[in-house]
Amino acid sequence: MAETQSLSYLCGLADKLEKSQNLSDDELHSVLLCDNPDFIHYLSEKARTVREKIYGKDVFIRGLIEFTNYCKNNCKYCGIRCGNKNAERYRLSEKEIISCCDTGYELGFRTFVLQGGEDTYFTDDRIVSIIRKIKSRYPDTAITLSIGEKDKESFRSFFEAGADRYLLRHETADKEHYNMLHPSDMSFEHRMQCLYDLREIGFQVGCGMMIGSPYQTTESLIKDLRFLQKFKPEMVGTGPFIPHRDTEFAAFPPGSAEMTVRLISIIRLILPDVLLPATTALGTIDPSGREKGLKAGANVVMPNLSPTAVRNKYSLYDNKICTGDESAECIRCITSRVSQTGYRVAVSRGDHIRYGNSVLTQ
Repeated sequence: MAETQSLSYLCGLADKLEKSQNLSDDELHSVLLCDNPDFIHYLSEKARTVREKIYGKDVFIRGLIEFTNYCKNNCKYCGIRCGNKNAERYRLSEKEIISCCDTGYELGFRTFVLQGGEDTYFTDDRIVSIIRKIKSRYPDTAITLSIGEKDKESFRSFFEAGADRYLLRHETADKEHYNMLHPSDMSFEHRMQCLYDLREIGFQVGCGMMIGSPYQTTESLIKDLRFLQKFKPEMVGTGPFIPHRDTEFAAFPPGSAEMTVRLISIIRLILPDVLLPATTALGTIDPSGREKGLKAGANVVMPNLSPTAVRNKYSLYDNKICTGDESAECIRCITSRVSQTGYRVAVSRGDHIRYGNSVLTQ
């Protein structure tokens, strides 16, 4: 009977989340730590129902272009940190980036994600030039930037050039935890201020965190959820921590696919209209991870459009999947995987619902 009561109590907490009712820290703690498979299934189904009410069966694809693996930062968890002397560095030229977009557009992508380390070679002027050329060539597409912390005027110049979205994962909303993951010359306050600057300028803003990163506690995750509730980002990227052999966290265990999927469900319930990726990291740690994420409330996937010759070099963590496939093969694979979950890939910019969507389903 106690088990039944416990399950009933926990399902009631999921119901509260679905109804946009706030949970106490103790209640969130229970939701995060419960290992009852019936409850986990119930939570996932709640999230899936909410996701379908808002976005239907559509899964939005983003064409990921990892254009530089140079980075000035020395984050303790990252394989392209400046202190990694074993990293084989590269930069794509503007022409190569545009070529990736050409390929992607032909394959049906209507969002391009320009992702890279904080590479000082790519000045504001160079980024602005790339944005303008993509927008001139493909005005019906959206551009997402994921290039780290900048000052407010830099962000503004990117927005005015035509960038639509900016993804800056906060990694953790717990300052003490943040300081454990980053060198002393990086600032938790600056990272957070960047997110608020992006929001003020007018970007669709994405943040997110690593699940199971070294020294992370349940209390840290609750702080993340509280931050998401307050900030209300348009996108949240969550993926499991996966160690890289050339970092000081190489011997730490990876994060849990199960906890990552559970957090996808919780985030969907507390932010019903959020754009929520099933990440490559989730697919790396679990061969069915992206499918599980989609079934638990996610509605975005990000196939790689980078040239195959450089994909292994953009090594944030070990054993990353999909580094050898051509772009056409990537989209065929992900379309098949999406369809197996009962969803469908949409040819669309895939904007947040508040910004409108024009969709053609494949």
